[in-house]
Amino acid sequence: MKKALFAVLAACPLLFAESYQVNTLSAKQLGMGHTGAGQKLGSESMHYNPGGLGFLDKTLDISAGVTFIMPEVKFEGKEVNNKMGTPIYVYAGSSITDWFSAGLSFTTPYGNSMDLGKDWAGANLVQDISLSVYAIQPTVAFKILEKVSIGGGPVIYFGDFEQSKALIPAGKLNGLSAVAPFLAANPPTQQALLGIVDKYADVNAASATFSGDADVAVGANIGIQYDFIPNKLTWGVAYRSEAKMKVSKGKTKISQTINATELATLNQIIDGVNPGLVALGSDPIAQIAIPNLEDGTFEAELPLPANLSVGLSVRPIEKLLLAFDLQKVFWGTYEKLSMDFTDNVILGVHPVAGPVHSSVSKKNYHNTFAYRFGAQYTLIDQLDLRLGVYYDETPVDDEYLTPESPSTDKLGTTIGFSFRPIPNLSIDASFLYALGFDRTAKSGTEKGDDGLDGRYEVQAWAPSVGVSFNF
Repeated sequence: MKKALFAVLAACPLLFAESYQVNTLSAKQLGMGHTGAGQKLGSESMHYNPGGLGFLDKTLDISAGVTFIMPEVKFEGKEVNNKMGTPIYVYAGSSITDWFSAGLSFTTPYGNSMDLGKDWAGANLVQDISLSVYAIQPTVAFKILEKVSIGGGPVIYFGDFEQSKALIPAGKLNGLSAVAPFLAANPPTQQALLGIVDKYADVNAASATFSGDADVAVGANIGIQYDFIPNKLTWGVAYRSEAKMKVSKGKTKISQTINATELATLNQIIDGVNPGLVALGSDPIAQIAIPNLEDGTFEAELPLPANLSVGLSVRPIEKLLLAFDLQKVFWGTYEKLSMDFTDNVILGVHPVAGPVHSSVSKKNYHNTFAYRFGAQYTLIDQLDLRLGVYYDETPVDDEYLTPESPSTDKLGTTIGFSFRPIPNLSIDASFLYALGFDRTAKSGTEKGDDGLDGRYEVQAWAPSVGVSFNF
């Protein structure tokens, strides 16, 4: 029972970014495979490389948009998730002087949205989850030399989450049918046992929903861009620091189908048959109980990993722009997920230490790389066409692969365009298809009940639309 409560804040991949990190924060740059560290992107540079904001030459530059993530997750060939996610972005920047620019952005750089169903095979691990992290980033940039600009600013994070999982999942009680022969002398009790077992053979008997608002966390995003050959060759490096999202007073709500009378009947039968099982040399059956999770609150913490991006853009001819990015994500900081409940909540009883109020789920993520390539071609003055491709590594080893993070290496392909009906207005659209390479979860010595062994298949479609305006 205790293990079924682990990893409340852990989130499965959004499929368009590895684990719970979001990269679809520009309809333009999604069309170029999420590249951007080495490109002069106006106000959108605040996310991809704050140093690029220093090359902004507009009094005001505004960009906003949304991506519609349509994932498909299959476990053992059966579809278990197709819930849509909608990350958004808003950027506003201004060139205040020839050498100084400033701006403000609002983005959703981390999150997850997933619904696997109330009674699927891994319902004791996760049924549904909604995790949203929002970021506000004030940014300043300085053009310290004609070809060099640096920039940065604090990133202020806040958010919330909700996740449900089954405490007594469908079929959990089926094993009690084995003790029915012990009750042959008492047919009414035998029938009561079999009736309860049959009732919850295909539906869960109790579930818990965990929710909470995260405390405000602060990180930083800094970068530098060097325009080697103006408008021909640009190089950039950007670093976004790690931050910790902490839920200080999470709450739990229990949804219980099984009633107190049925629980009492089962436990009375268990108490009656356990002596006979011991006499036969078999292990006794544990009591069936629902933890008193609603009686208190919990604390949990989720890391938002640091990112290091190096980018290069090349314009071999006036109408063609090529971009290359290498992104390192420091997932190694996510070693475990701890949940600490208040003392009046008992998750279980340790034979030596006594009542258990905390749980730890080992994650042991490792750092990863993403390799990105994008191209943009100006067909006519009013129309830009874009293509992109990227390869994104998974931070999760096979022995730690779980339904909360059915993470895979992914290959993404993108297309997009920008149409300018008037010189200062751009309508942007793009489309991403991400294919995750199939993986099979393998039980590890430390994974315990946190995982569900089997084959996972993931893919996603993601149209993105946006609009940008400047003068």
